[in-house]
Amino acid sequence: MSNVIHRVVMTEKSSGIVGSHKYTFYVDLTANKIQIRQAIEKLFGVEVLDVNTVKLPGKARRRGKIVGHTSPRKKAIVTVKETPNEESLKALY
Repeated sequence: MSNVIHRVVMTEKSSGIVGSHKYTFYVDLTANKIQIRQAIEKLFGVEVLDVNTVKLPGKARRRGKIVGHTSPRKKAIVTVKETPNEESLKALY
């Protein structure tokens, strides 16, 4: 993929909103909505209508006395005008 888009989010909730032309991706923490929009349009050749982002902070995790943290992430929910073509969707999965 590109430097902005890391990977597709495959959860039950994200699969449920695909019918309304919304796709969910993990993106770079420093990427803004304009960069995400441009990357999606370039990768899939579709017109992006809306980009919503959510920052997910890292959480503390313990294994006995040792305390660690999960990585912080940024998630983008992208609404597109039409469904991407078959070849570009296969590249995601």
